[in-house]
Amino acid sequence: MNQESFPKKHDPFEALRIPEFSYFIFARFFLTLAIQMQSVIYMWQIYALTKDVLFLGYAGLAEAIPSILIALFSGHIADIIDRKRIILTAGLGLAITAIVFSWLSSGSVISDHHFGTLPIFGLIACIGIIRGFLGPTFPAWMAQIVPRSHYTNAATWNSTIWHIGFIAGNTIGGLLCMFTLSNAYLTVFITILLSLVSVLLIKPKSLPLREKKESLQESLTVGLRFVFNNKIILGALSLDLFAVLFGGAVALLPAFSDKILHVGSMGFGILKAAPAGGAVITAFLMAYMPQKKNAGRNLLIAIAGFGMATILFALSENFYLSVFFLFLTGAFDNVSVVIRHSILQLMTPDHMRGRVSAVNSIFIGSSNEIGGFESGVAARLMGLVPSVIFGGAMTIGIVFITARIAPSIRKLNLKSIE
Repeated sequence: MNQESFPKKHDPFEALRIPEFSYFIFARFFLTLAIQMQSVIYMWQIYALTKDVLFLGYAGLAEAIPSILIALFSGHIADIIDRKRIILTAGLGLAITAIVFSWLSSGSVISDHHFGTLPIFGLIACIGIIRGFLGPTFPAWMAQIVPRSHYTNAATWNSTIWHIGFIAGNTIGGLLCMFTLSNAYLTVFITILLSLVSVLLIKPKSLPLREKKESLQESLTVGLRFVFNNKIILGALSLDLFAVLFGGAVALLPAFSDKILHVGSMGFGILKAAPAGGAVITAFLMAYMPQKKNAGRNLLIAIAGFGMATILFALSENFYLSVFFLFLTGAFDNVSVVIRHSILQLMTPDHMRGRVSAVNSIFIGSSNEIGGFESGVAARLMGLVPSVIFGGAMTIGIVFITARIAPSIRKLNLKSIE
């Protein structure tokens, strides 16, 4: 019998066998590691200075607003300028913020007696602008490095590496908070440089040809029009948007570690890393068992599970149970991340990947920070624990509404669009 008549065996490592994709995920890992370490350090620094959960929400808003404002323009840039050059420039910008953080923390500029947290928020806003360019560029660049048949596998490993970096970054960041903060920020700087070395190992890629010449205004809005005209992409993005917006317990972890669990900076780092731990385990499982045939159904189940785990975390007063429930939030969240990224990669034309990825970053990337602000406000108005219970319940409610009004999401099969 002809061997071609047998279905091709699934290779869970097919994307990793491409050398340049390996360099890509190393760059992604070190950059994620650096960003998360820096986030843990400045969030702990802000809470140490203010002891106010609302300021944790302000930190998220300070990053989200610049990122949202720049997103459509950055997507346009990612489709007309070499994406490797954009990532190198943005990485250098992040390295500079780490050096400035280190300098400020070594002196008396950041203190209750001088400018308080104002310099921190200024630097966070700069990070928001930089990440506004990185958000659409990384996924668009990845699509140039791997063939279309490897998109789902590449999205799985990209998510895995991101979450490993998230875990390590939060854990190491929590440890670094126990030492001199100026040296902690220097560690961030060195990690960013490692990421840039990995980027340099990847050859520049020619940009896809655009189908027609567009004015700047048309180019800036084409990603929005494409997303809003595609019900499957819009539905997947909306689900994740509301889940992150209302289920943002992570933004309140400094307060939970201090007031509820009493575990200090090290415990805070472990709590912040726990969701990524669950995500990594799930990602490895999905590499071997890709969620294609029943992708829509699994997406809805995963987001509902995320909401339920969030509620259980809010009710827990035991550190180990809290870590476990946060672990579950990450496990459920990663299912939706991989499915959403696969949808975007498979359904987006090559010449507009940057602009569509920019819309994704508005929906998802910035919603983490806006969700942090929402969590801070809700915690101030409702109390710490009730606000997180409310967010989890809202997430579950949105899943039921979406399942009822959007049957195309519920019936989504990724194999049919590969």
